[in-house]
Amino acid sequence: MTAHDLTLSRRSLLAGAGGLVIALHLPKAARAQQAPGAATFAPNAFIRVAADSSVTVLVKHIEFGQGPFTGLATLVAEEMDADWSQMRAEHAPADVKLYANLAFGVQGTGGSTAMANSFDQIRKAAATARIMLVQAAAQAWKVPAGEITIEAGVLKHASGKQGRFGEFAEAAAKLPAPADAPLKSPAQYRLIGKEGAVKRIDGADKARGKAQFTIDISAPGMLTVVVARPPRFGGKVASFDATEALKIKGVVDVKQIGSGVAVYGQGMWPAIKGREALKVVWDESGAETRGSAELIAEYRALARTPGTVAGNHGDAQAVLAKAERVIEAEYVFPYLAHAPMEPLDGYLEWNAQGALARFGSQFQTTEHMTIATVLGLPPETVRLETMLAGGSFGRRAQVSQHLAAELAMCAKAIGPNRPVKLVWTREDDLIGGHYRPLFVHRLRGAVKDGKITAWTNSIVGQSFFLGTPFEAMTVKNGIDATMVEGANELPYDVADFRCEVHTAKVGVPTLWWRSVGHTHTAYAVECFIDELLQAAGQDPVAGRLALMGKEPRLAAVLKAVAELAKWTGPDAGNGRARGVAVAESFGSFVAQIAEVSIGPDGEPKVHKVWCAIDCGIAVNPDVIRAQMEGGIGFGLGHALYGEITLDKGKPVQTNFDSYRSLRFQEMPEVAVAIVASTEKPTGVGEPGVPPIGPAVANALARLGKGRPRQLPMVGGMV
Repeated sequence: MTAHDLTLSRRSLLAGAGGLVIALHLPKAARAQQAPGAATFAPNAFIRVAADSSVTVLVKHIEFGQGPFTGLATLVAEEMDADWSQMRAEHAPADVKLYANLAFGVQGTGGSTAMANSFDQIRKAAATARIMLVQAAAQAWKVPAGEITIEAGVLKHASGKQGRFGEFAEAAAKLPAPADAPLKSPAQYRLIGKEGAVKRIDGADKARGKAQFTIDISAPGMLTVVVARPPRFGGKVASFDATEALKIKGVVDVKQIGSGVAVYGQGMWPAIKGREALKVVWDESGAETRGSAELIAEYRALARTPGTVAGNHGDAQAVLAKAERVIEAEYVFPYLAHAPMEPLDGYLEWNAQGALARFGSQFQTTEHMTIATVLGLPPETVRLETMLAGGSFGRRAQVSQHLAAELAMCAKAIGPNRPVKLVWTREDDLIGGHYRPLFVHRLRGAVKDGKITAWTNSIVGQSFFLGTPFEAMTVKNGIDATMVEGANELPYDVADFRCEVHTAKVGVPTLWWRSVGHTHTAYAVECFIDELLQAAGQDPVAGRLALMGKEPRLAAVLKAVAELAKWTGPDAGNGRARGVAVAESFGSFVAQIAEVSIGPDGEPKVHKVWCAIDCGIAVNPDVIRAQMEGGIGFGLGHALYGEITLDKGKPVQTNFDSYRSLRFQEMPEVAVAIVASTEKPTGVGEPGVPPIGPAVANALARLGKGRPRQLPMVGGMV
């Protein structure tokens, strides 16, 4: 497809799809997304029924492994009584009026909101489709609609008449949509919450290599682009010499763009070799030159000074001043890279009439607008096609929109009618910044007569949002909520409590990372509560439960995991110990118990992890288990080994040989219990991560090794 073919209207796009397209009214929560003067109800197209009876769900959330294709298709199949073999899923086009995330007001995926914000919306779409198909069949058969049933995608009548969806799609498309289609009750579910009821809808194509990712794109005349970026954050191009680069066979051109110097090649290899031959002089007058050691020292000093109060009740400082026994702990968390299997990449073609961009877009609305702005095109002439992506962990959800901007800059610099594919290498990804920020927590607690009487926490780190256009989303009273979430309020009843925060000014670009603030706050809180309970002579499970009077759902998952692991105490025998941790994040409640020993090499060995989760209605139990297992492996690998170290402002780790990840044989056995719930679904993509690090740390303490105060646990910087 060329750029001049891209000026399709929404009407022609949907009309060309064939079969039945279900248009829905936006719920009240979404009406604010409509332009002024728009009709009361705007169409919201989620379901397409084809002549072959296949049912395609247009999914507004990117699929990068966390399961929205399967989850939303399950909801549609449930309400339509479709057979699973009929179900298909595709990414929805970029259109904020139709496909806004109801949690954000823009089209985008993040915060484990996919299922939570789509649960009612997509079921309404499916229920509406079902009614219209039944009405079409009733008219064709001249029978009352109430006498028609649907079983495995087949409409049936007691007279013996029956037919598949496709037979009635055309007639159904001509019927008015009902205003309020009734939904099934949980007692009627045959797919939602049922073990093994469905298979991953995208699994087969991925397993056999049929699924296409951005990295797979190839087009006639396409140029592959890599960019030389400053070695220190905040650096700029002073000058460059492309003479030697242009001598490389297959190198077509070299252009300076806003983020560095772009090398265009007829394939990835010539582009990389051209970049290696490029000579760039960098202006580092405004670059960040501090290393990790210097930053940690500064953070530690800041943590001992008064900060901005993020949470407070009682008078913790007064209690601590008079306490006979005060326990102190300081936790240091390094910069962390997201390191998804598929680094950033994107495809773009454009001309004066319009543009087509194809990549794993996590925030379609802002990236669509960024591309249009850079190219100087009207937004309606720019089409963004969301591709499958090989992971993200937060890397693609960018406040700065830097991938979309860089892709558009590369395309604009080479000129129209020349498709480009921008690719970040693994090294580009690991040294390119946008890390989980470095943080320091300094905690103080008092214990008296077997009880925790006071708690203070001083947090130092960088903000994702301060100084950005998104500041109003999370910053209140000068505090970025994502810096302190999980620490500014405790799930435990402690009478005197105080949490303070310092926002450090550092030139390292940072970005949310899988489970955002909970990546460090859960570790600090759960390690410290465990240490205080140990000092008070309390059992880690019973002691926590005694303090959870205001958190019944969190207490329930802790009880569930203790039962699953047959908890009798921290000592597991045979040189092993068990550690406990709990965390609420993204509306979900997770508890984990880790069984740990010390290997002959002196490193922790995690043998088994028990996990219990309450995520509301469990739409796809198999997907939930997979996400818990994946989150545990991801979190464990980073807690044990993950670290980006800065040396005079330059990242030290450049690839997986130095940015250590969890190896296959190091993955523990995982048992998952899903706590039954009638609450609406909440997130599962991120909540499995926060408890694993502190659970392992607490087990190590019971082995006499102490809770690691500075991560990573193995081989970290002293």
